Amino acid sequence: MLKFIPNRLALIVLLSACVIILISMGLRQSFGLFFKAFEEGIGCTRTEFGLAIGLQMLFWGIFAPIFGSIADKLGGSKAVIVGFLIFGLGIYMLYSGPNTGIYFQISLGVLIGIALGATAIGVPVSEVGKHFPNETRTLATGYVTAAASIGYFLSPLFTQYSLGIVSWEQTLKYFMYFIAFGLIAAFFLLPSRTIINSSKVDRDQSFSSAIKEAFTHKGYVLLVTGFFVCGFQITLVSTHVPGYMQERGMDGWSATIILALIGLFNIFGTLGMGYLGTKYKKKNLLSILYALRAVSICVFIFSPPSLLNSVIFGITFGLLWLSTVPPTNAIVAQIFGTKFLSTLFGIVFLSHQFGAFAGAYLGGYFYDLYGSYDYAFYIAIALSIFATFIHYPIDERPLVRERISS
Repeated sequence: MLKFIPNRLALIVLLSACVIILISMGLRQSFGLFFKAFEEGIGCTRTEFGLAIGLQMLFWGIFAPIFGSIADKLGGSKAVIVGFLIFGLGIYMLYSGPNTGIYFQISLGVLIGIALGATAIGVPVSEVGKHFPNETRTLATGYVTAAASIGYFLSPLFTQYSLGIVSWEQTLKYFMYFIAFGLIAAFFLLPSRTIINSSKVDRDQSFSSAIKEAFTHKGYVLLVTGFFVCGFQITLVSTHVPGYMQERGMDGWSATIILALIGLFNIFGTLGMGYLGTKYKKKNLLSILYALRAVSICVFIFSPPSLLNSVIFGITFGLLWLSTVPPTNAIVAQIFGTKFLSTLFGIVFLSHQFGAFAGAYLGGYFYDLYGSYDYAFYIAIALSIFATFIHYPIDERPLVRERISS
């Protein structure tokens, strides 16, 4: 057993969360490959497809704290099981119908977005965090986030291969097998027998007081704000880099290389950030990370377009891609404890998804308005500088709660 894993239950939950997030995030990353099939098969337009993905982002964010609250009260396993059942319903509607017009938005946008609120990032990462002490929590959550990166890398390869040999409907049916496997893994996302790093006063805290306490803590508000920046940048890149590369005269393979390298190097970035979080202050790591994102974007957009520039951006931004997750989740747990961790991190992630919607929308808006994506990337650079500075004042020290005498 790895030294940082405190017990067998923690190992089981860690493995369960890795499988859950690999499947959920992997499938989500593959939907873009279906656009041509949807266009030919059900007459889906780019506007309809973009709207569905935008709705997916919003509902993912809205339901992350809702499922987080369910996980905190009833257990992460129940929340994820419900999420995968909704995921399956969305996939079933896509391939069996009704799947045009409003039904397309409901299946790909609303239902799958709701499902991601339970199965992607928030609940699995937070449930793992409940099993590990402050000293090793970033390392454990780094492994879970790295599993998402493996899903990013493998699922599109499987999807592209499947679409080349069978119909898009059959490919979506194959997705149901992965969802069934995720359901099985969800049964092993078991609760911790104790609340790590907590006193009796912490364990007796009510849900309402936890929410009020979080929003009156400056550090939590700054984390919520910072994660908006993360969502904006990630979605801007993943949604608009293909069009940006075409605008700069590069072929489609340049964008493919960037996105593939991001998925691959994100594995190393999240694991590395998880390790560094056990050695250094997490708020400082976040500040450095956002500063490096600004540098990476600047080099990318101000350098002449080339294959080398694409490779450099794919590697550097990949190392920084989801590396924000382990330290952000760990700071929330370190300050407020783990009793309501899934809820509190879910709210932070809601901010991320608002940023994601803004990044996707503004990238297209500025291109339609000015004929260029540059202005959206300028905003991403400015937001990086802003996020670099707002993380420094965060006080990572655990709150000491006093029992109120009756």
